[in-house]
Amino acid sequence: MGRTRVKICGITSPEDGRLAAAAGADAIGLVFHPDSPRAVTPERAAEIRAALPPFVTAVGLFVDPDREQVEWTLAACSLDLLQFHGDEAPGFCAGFGRPYLKAVRVGPEADLEAAARLYGAERLLLDALVPGQPGGTGRSFNWSLIPPDLGPKVVLAGGLDPENAGEAVRWVGPYAVDVSSGVEERPGVKSAERVAAFMRGVRDADRG
Repeated sequence: MGRTRVKICGITSPEDGRLAAAAGADAIGLVFHPDSPRAVTPERAAEIRAALPPFVTAVGLFVDPDREQVEWTLAACSLDLLQFHGDEAPGFCAGFGRPYLKAVRVGPEADLEAAARLYGAERLLLDALVPGQPGGTGRSFNWSLIPPDLGPKVVLAGGLDPENAGEAVRWVGPYAVDVSSGVEERPGVKSAERVAAFMRGVRDADRG
């Protein structure tokens, strides 16, 4: 089987960035949505970015930003990948010279195949639909809503933790999984034990 990539989101300190990388994470997420308890400033993000080893991807998460916010953040902090969690149009997402992920909140009425056509299947991050929340709620959704042929092309988020990581990989077969609150001691502070346990769950599932 292929190797499932892992993103540890909501990193708020250089120490947690190094922790995630040492555990084997492929990417870390930096949240630039001010309403999030895991929000960081561009200056803090730059410190975290500088602490990462080579080949660990730094992802910047935005929710309905204006163009100036994204450009200002990119000028202050080197980001490899952008992640948009609001109602951003494809042209906006693609307008910053960086690859991007577009979050889609999955509920019973979600048309994921249409979203894949609109944004490109390789660019979808699937999270739980919680009314009034852009994501990051720690809630899961019904994985059977994901069309089988779409699973290997998406990043799976929403309520993942060490207890269900392996099941998620075996059920969906995603390109990557994205976890935040499921590996925390408290909002914005990661647990080394839970990060390690999450990685074990993913790798065990990869081995079949």
